[in-house]
Amino acid sequence: METSEKITFEARPEEAGQRLDRLLAARAPHVSRARFQSLIAEGRVSVNGRPVSKARLKVRAGDEITAGLPPPQEAKPAPQDIPLTVVFEDDHLIVVDKPAGMVVHPAPGHASGTLVNALLHHCAGSLSGIGGVRRPGIVHRLDRDTSGLMVAAKTDAAHAGLAEQFAAHGRDGRLERAYLALVWGRPPRHKGTIAERLARSSANRQKIAVVRGEAGREAITHYALIRSFPSASERPVASLVECRLETGRTHQIRVHMAHMGCPVLGDETYGAGFKSSIRRLAPPAREALEKLGRQALHAAVLGFEHPVTGEKLRFETPPPDNMRALLEAFED
Repeated sequence: METSEKITFEARPEEAGQRLDRLLAARAPHVSRARFQSLIAEGRVSVNGRPVSKARLKVRAGDEITAGLPPPQEAKPAPQDIPLTVVFEDDHLIVVDKPAGMVVHPAPGHASGTLVNALLHHCAGSLSGIGGVRRPGIVHRLDRDTSGLMVAAKTDAAHAGLAEQFAAHGRDGRLERAYLALVWGRPPRHKGTIAERLARSSANRQKIAVVRGEAGREAITHYALIRSFPSASERPVASLVECRLETGRTHQIRVHMAHMGCPVLGDETYGAGFKSSIRRLAPPAREALEKLGRQALHAAVLGFEHPVTGEKLRFETPPPDNMRALLEAFED
Protein backbone atom coordinates (compact mmCIF):
# COMPACT_ATOMS: atom_id res chain seq x y z
CA MET A 1 0.00 0.00 0.00
CA GLU A 2 1.19 3.50 -0.82
CA THR A 3 2.40 5.44 2.21
CA SER A 4 3.53 9.00 2.84
CA GLU A 5 4.88 8.31 6.33
CA LYS A 6 5.91 5.18 8.23
CA ILE A 7 5.90 5.04 12.02
CA THR A 8 7.99 2.24 13.55
CA PHE A 9 8.95 1.67 17.17
CA GLU A 10 9.45 -1.05 19.78
CA ALA A 11 7.11 -1.08 22.77
CA ARG A 12 8.92 -0.28 26.01
CA PRO A 13 8.39 -2.33 29.20
CA GLU A 14 6.36 0.46 30.82
CA GLU A 15 4.05 0.49 27.77
CA ALA A 16 3.07 -3.17 28.14
CA GLY A 17 -0.67 -3.68 28.53
CA GLN A 18 -1.67 -0.49 26.73
CA ARG A 19 -4.22 -0.54 23.92
CA LEU A 20 -2.59 -0.43 20.51
CA ASP A 21 -4.52 2.67 19.33
CA ARG A 22 -3.72 4.59 22.53
CA LEU A 23 -0.03 3.76 22.33
CA LEU A 24 0.17 4.80 18.69
CA ALA A 25 -1.50 8.13 19.45
CA ALA A 26 0.89 8.69 22.38
CA ARG A 27 3.97 7.90 20.28
CA ALA A 28 2.78 9.95 17.27
CA PRO A 29 0.73 12.85 18.71
CA HIS A 30 0.47 14.56 15.31
CA VAL A 31 -2.00 11.80 14.32
CA SER A 32 -5.29 11.41 16.18
CA ARG A 33 -6.30 8.23 17.95
CA ALA A 34 -9.43 8.05 15.76
CA ARG A 35 -7.20 8.17 12.68
CA PHE A 36 -5.09 5.28 14.01
CA GLN A 37 -8.26 3.28 14.64
CA SER A 38 -9.16 3.72 10.97
CA LEU A 39 -5.64 2.73 9.86
CA ILE A 40 -5.83 -0.42 11.98
CA ALA A 41 -9.19 -1.34 10.43
CA GLU A 42 -7.65 -0.81 6.98
CA GLY A 43 -4.80 -3.21 7.74
CA ARG A 44 -2.13 -0.51 7.73
CA VAL A 45 -0.80 -1.32 11.21
CA SER A 46 1.30 -4.40 11.97
CA VAL A 47 2.69 -5.90 15.16
CA ASN A 48 5.82 -8.02 14.81
CA GLY A 49 5.39 -8.01 11.03
CA ARG A 50 1.75 -9.15 11.00
CA PRO A 51 -1.20 -6.85 10.19
CA VAL A 52 -3.65 -6.48 13.07
CA SER A 53 -7.30 -5.52 12.95
CA LYS A 54 -8.21 -4.74 16.56
CA ALA A 55 -7.51 -1.30 18.01
CA ARG A 56 -8.00 -2.63 21.52
CA LEU A 57 -5.18 -5.18 21.16
CA LYS A 58 -2.95 -5.10 24.28
CA VAL A 59 0.68 -4.41 23.50
CA ARG A 60 3.51 -6.47 25.00
CA ALA A 61 6.98 -5.22 25.87
CA GLY A 62 9.31 -5.64 22.90
CA ASP A 63 6.53 -5.70 20.27
CA GLU A 64 7.66 -4.07 17.05
CA ILE A 65 4.84 -1.83 15.83
CA THR A 66 4.64 -0.33 12.36
CA ALA A 67 1.97 2.00 10.97
CA GLY A 68 1.86 3.25 7.41
CA LEU A 69 0.01 6.51 6.78
CA PRO A 70 -1.34 6.86 3.23
CA PRO A 71 -0.98 10.20 1.43
CA PRO A 72 -3.86 12.54 2.36
CA GLN A 73 -6.72 12.46 -0.14
CA GLU A 74 -7.84 15.69 -1.70
CA ALA A 75 -11.03 17.05 -0.16
CA LYS A 76 -14.19 16.72 -2.25
CA PRO A 77 -15.30 20.36 -1.87
CA ALA A 78 -13.52 22.46 -4.47
CA PRO A 79 -11.13 25.22 -3.35
CA GLN A 80 -12.51 28.67 -4.15
CA ASP A 81 -10.73 32.02 -4.14
CA ILE A 82 -13.07 33.73 -1.68
CA PRO A 83 -11.66 36.66 0.35
CA LEU A 84 -11.15 35.87 4.04
CA THR A 85 -10.43 38.15 6.98
CA VAL A 86 -7.63 36.23 8.70
CA VAL A 87 -7.13 37.22 12.34
CA PHE A 88 -4.38 34.69 13.13
CA GLU A 89 -2.63 31.85 11.33
CA ASP A 90 0.28 29.51 11.94
CA ASP A 91 1.28 26.02 10.78
CA HIS A 92 -1.38 24.38 12.94
CA LEU A 93 -4.54 26.49 12.80
CA ILE A 94 -6.26 29.55 11.40
CA VAL A 95 -8.68 32.04 12.99
CA VAL A 96 -10.98 34.00 10.69
CA ASP A 97 -13.67 36.65 11.08
CA LYS A 98 -16.53 35.00 9.19
CA PRO A 99 -18.86 37.39 7.38
CA ALA A 100 -22.62 37.10 7.75
CA GLY A 101 -24.18 35.22 4.84
CA MET A 102 -21.39 32.64 4.56
CA VAL A 103 -22.27 28.99 5.26
CA VAL A 104 -19.55 27.05 7.08
CA HIS A 105 -19.89 23.59 5.48
CA PRO A 106 -21.02 22.57 1.97
CA ALA A 107 -24.53 21.17 2.18
CA PRO A 108 -27.54 20.66 -0.08
CA GLY A 109 -28.35 24.07 -1.47
CA HIS A 110 -24.90 25.40 -0.51
CA ALA A 111 -22.43 23.29 -2.49
CA SER A 112 -20.03 26.20 -2.97
CA GLY A 113 -19.17 29.60 -1.55
CA THR A 114 -18.69 28.16 1.95
CA LEU A 115 -16.01 28.78 4.53
CA VAL A 116 -14.59 25.31 3.82
CA ASN A 117 -14.27 26.15 0.10
CA ALA A 118 -12.48 29.38 1.01
CA LEU A 119 -10.12 27.69 3.49
CA LEU A 120 -9.20 24.96 1.00
CA HIS A 121 -7.96 27.69 -1.35
CA HIS A 122 -6.36 29.92 1.27
CA CYS A 123 -4.56 27.04 3.03
CA ALA A 124 -3.55 25.18 -0.13
CA GLY A 125 -0.21 23.47 0.50
CA SER A 126 -0.39 23.84 4.29
CA LEU A 127 -3.08 21.28 5.13
CA SER A 128 -1.48 18.05 6.33
CA GLY A 129 -4.71 16.09 6.41
CA ILE A 130 -7.55 15.74 8.91
CA GLY A 131 -8.55 12.11 9.24
CA GLY A 132 -6.54 11.30 6.11
CA VAL A 133 -8.21 14.00 3.99
CA ARG A 134 -6.50 17.24 3.03
CA ARG A 135 -9.14 19.55 4.48
CA PRO A 136 -9.55 22.10 7.28
CA GLY A 137 -10.75 20.72 10.60
CA ILE A 138 -13.96 22.48 11.64
CA VAL A 139 -14.58 22.09 15.39
CA HIS A 140 -17.43 24.59 15.83
CA ARG A 141 -19.87 26.50 13.67
CA LEU A 142 -21.66 29.79 13.32
CA ASP A 143 -25.08 30.15 11.72
CA ARG A 144 -24.96 31.42 8.16
CA ASP A 145 -26.26 34.86 9.17
CA THR A 146 -24.12 35.19 12.30
CA SER A 147 -20.81 37.00 11.85
CA GLY A 148 -17.64 36.66 13.84
CA LEU A 149 -14.68 34.59 14.96
CA MET A 150 -14.07 30.95 14.06
CA VAL A 151 -11.03 28.70 14.41
CA ALA A 152 -10.18 25.80 12.08
CA ALA A 153 -7.40 23.22 12.36
CA LYS A 154 -4.82 22.62 9.65
CA THR A 155 -3.34 19.43 11.11
CA ASP A 156 -4.67 16.26 12.70
CA ALA A 157 -3.03 17.06 16.05
CA ALA A 158 -4.50 20.58 16.15
CA HIS A 159 -7.91 19.22 15.21
CA ALA A 160 -7.85 16.69 18.05
CA GLY A 161 -6.71 19.29 20.57
CA LEU A 162 -9.27 21.90 19.57
CA ALA A 163 -12.09 19.36 19.42
CA GLU A 164 -11.26 18.26 22.96
CA GLN A 165 -11.44 21.85 24.22
CA PHE A 166 -14.78 22.53 22.53
CA ALA A 167 -16.14 19.24 23.87
CA ALA A 168 -15.33 20.50 27.40
CA HIS A 169 -17.50 23.58 26.70
CA GLY A 170 -15.07 25.91 28.45
CA ARG A 171 -15.74 24.45 31.88
CA ASP A 172 -12.03 23.84 32.42
CA GLY A 173 -11.20 27.49 31.72
CA ARG A 174 -9.42 26.99 28.41
CA LEU A 175 -12.20 28.02 26.03
CA GLU A 176 -13.86 31.45 25.92
CA ARG A 177 -16.69 32.46 23.59
CA ALA A 178 -18.61 35.73 23.84
CA TYR A 179 -21.26 37.12 21.49
CA LEU A 180 -22.84 40.53 21.11
CA ALA A 181 -26.58 40.45 20.51
CA LEU A 182 -29.09 43.24 19.97
CA VAL A 183 -32.35 41.96 21.43
CA TRP A 184 -35.90 43.22 21.69
CA GLY A 185 -36.93 44.70 25.04
CA ARG A 186 -34.76 44.34 28.11
CA PRO A 187 -33.67 41.23 30.04
CA PRO A 188 -35.34 40.87 33.46
CA ARG A 189 -31.98 41.19 35.26
CA HIS A 190 -28.66 42.84 34.45
CA LYS A 191 -26.94 39.46 34.61
CA GLY A 192 -28.31 35.98 34.50
CA THR A 193 -28.01 32.41 33.29
CA ILE A 194 -30.40 30.57 31.01
CA ALA A 195 -30.17 26.80 31.51
CA GLU A 196 -32.86 25.33 29.28
CA ARG A 197 -32.44 22.08 27.39
CA LEU A 198 -32.77 22.23 23.60
CA ALA A 199 -33.98 19.80 20.93
CA ARG A 200 -35.42 19.82 17.43
CA SER A 201 -38.94 21.21 17.45
CA SER A 202 -41.58 18.51 16.99
CA ALA A 203 -43.73 21.04 15.13
CA ASN A 204 -41.00 22.27 12.77
CA ARG A 205 -37.82 20.21 12.28
CA GLN A 206 -36.01 23.27 10.93
CA LYS A 207 -36.27 24.94 14.33
CA ILE A 208 -34.81 24.30 17.78
CA ALA A 209 -37.06 24.48 20.83
CA VAL A 210 -36.77 24.52 24.62
CA VAL A 211 -37.82 21.14 26.04
CA ARG A 212 -38.69 20.02 29.56
CA GLY A 213 -37.42 17.19 31.69
CA GLU A 214 -34.45 15.13 30.52
CA ALA A 215 -35.32 15.41 26.84
CA GLY A 216 -32.98 17.31 24.53
CA ARG A 217 -29.43 18.41 25.25
CA GLU A 218 -28.09 20.55 28.06
CA ALA A 219 -27.67 24.19 27.01
CA ILE A 220 -26.35 27.01 29.21
CA THR A 221 -26.04 30.68 28.22
CA HIS A 222 -24.75 33.40 30.55
CA TYR A 223 -25.89 36.91 29.62
CA ALA A 224 -25.03 40.43 30.78
CA LEU A 225 -26.88 43.62 29.86
CA ILE A 226 -24.55 46.19 28.33
CA ARG A 227 -27.08 48.92 27.48
CA SER A 228 -30.79 49.44 26.90
CA PHE A 229 -32.31 51.76 24.31
CA PRO A 230 -35.60 53.49 25.23
CA SER A 231 -38.40 54.23 22.78
CA ALA A 232 -40.51 57.38 22.65
CA SER A 233 -42.57 55.96 25.53
CA GLU A 234 -39.34 55.53 27.56
CA ARG A 235 -39.85 51.76 27.77
CA PRO A 236 -36.76 49.88 26.55
CA VAL A 237 -37.38 48.93 22.95
CA ALA A 238 -34.09 47.06 22.57
CA SER A 239 -30.91 46.15 24.45
CA LEU A 240 -27.32 45.27 23.69
CA VAL A 241 -26.43 42.06 25.52
CA GLU A 242 -23.24 40.03 25.86
CA CYS A 243 -23.82 36.27 25.79
CA ARG A 244 -21.20 33.78 26.93
CA LEU A 245 -21.62 30.15 26.04
CA GLU A 246 -21.06 27.30 28.45
CA THR A 247 -22.38 24.89 25.82
CA GLY A 248 -22.55 25.29 22.06
CA ARG A 249 -25.86 24.01 20.70
CA THR A 250 -27.45 24.83 17.35
CA HIS A 251 -29.17 28.25 17.51
CA GLN A 252 -28.54 28.29 21.28
CA ILE A 253 -28.36 32.05 21.85
CA ARG A 254 -31.23 32.79 19.50
CA VAL A 255 -33.53 30.23 21.16
CA HIS A 256 -32.54 31.16 24.72
CA MET A 257 -33.01 34.89 24.12
CA ALA A 258 -36.42 34.27 22.55
CA HIS A 259 -37.39 32.00 25.45
CA MET A 260 -36.53 34.84 27.85
CA GLY A 261 -38.84 37.14 25.88
CA CYS A 262 -36.02 39.08 24.24
CA PRO A 263 -35.47 37.59 20.76
CA VAL A 264 -32.56 38.83 18.67
CA LEU A 265 -33.44 41.71 16.36
CA GLY A 266 -33.80 40.60 12.76
CA ASP A 267 -34.31 36.94 13.69
CA GLU A 268 -37.28 35.93 11.57
CA THR A 269 -37.13 32.31 12.79
CA TYR A 270 -37.40 32.91 16.53
CA GLY A 271 -38.53 36.53 16.70
CA ALA A 272 -41.44 36.58 14.27
CA GLY A 273 -43.83 37.59 17.06
CA PHE A 274 -41.93 40.86 17.53
CA LYS A 275 -42.35 42.17 13.96
CA SER A 276 -44.88 44.72 15.19
CA SER A 277 -42.19 46.14 17.50
CA ILE A 278 -40.44 47.55 14.46
CA ARG A 279 -43.04 50.33 14.52
CA ARG A 280 -41.64 51.45 17.88
CA LEU A 281 -38.23 52.11 16.36
CA ALA A 282 -37.14 55.57 15.32
CA PRO A 283 -36.84 55.88 11.52
CA PRO A 284 -32.98 55.70 11.51
CA ALA A 285 -33.01 52.47 13.57
CA ARG A 286 -35.81 50.98 11.45
CA GLU A 287 -33.86 51.70 8.27
CA ALA A 288 -30.61 50.31 9.74
CA LEU A 289 -32.38 47.09 10.79
CA GLU A 290 -33.80 46.64 7.30
CA LYS A 291 -30.33 47.13 5.82
CA LEU A 292 -28.86 44.60 8.26
CA GLY A 293 -31.24 41.97 6.86
CA ARG A 294 -30.30 39.27 9.39
CA GLN A 295 -30.19 38.52 13.10
CA ALA A 296 -28.10 41.08 14.99
CA LEU A 297 -25.68 38.53 16.45
CA HIS A 298 -21.88 38.64 16.32
CA ALA A 299 -19.23 36.27 17.73
CA ALA A 300 -16.98 38.96 19.21
CA VAL A 301 -14.54 37.02 21.42
CA LEU A 302 -12.80 33.69 20.97
CA GLY A 303 -10.14 32.40 23.33
CA PHE A 304 -8.53 28.97 23.59
CA GLU A 305 -5.33 27.15 24.42
CA HIS A 306 -3.17 26.51 21.39
CA PRO A 307 -3.49 22.73 20.91
CA VAL A 308 0.18 22.28 20.00
CA THR A 309 2.18 25.01 21.78
CA GLY A 310 -0.07 25.35 24.84
CA GLU A 311 -0.07 29.14 24.49
CA LYS A 312 -3.23 30.94 25.63
CA LEU A 313 -4.72 32.76 22.66
CA ARG A 314 -7.55 35.32 22.75
CA PHE A 315 -9.04 37.27 19.87
CA GLU A 316 -11.64 40.02 19.72
CA THR A 317 -13.31 41.59 16.71
CA PRO A 318 -15.88 44.41 16.48
CA PRO A 319 -19.27 43.89 14.81
CA PRO A 320 -19.37 44.44 11.04
CA ASP A 321 -20.26 47.85 9.66
CA ASN A 322 -23.99 47.17 9.17
CA MET A 323 -24.43 45.98 12.76
CA ARG A 324 -22.42 48.94 14.07
CA ALA A 325 -24.67 51.23 12.01
CA LEU A 326 -27.70 49.72 13.76
CA LEU A 327 -26.10 50.31 17.18
CA GLU A 328 -25.28 53.89 16.26
CA ALA A 329 -28.86 54.46 15.08
CA PHE A 330 -30.12 53.42 18.53
CA GLU A 331 -27.57 55.65 20.27
CA ASP A 332 -28.51 58.79 18.30
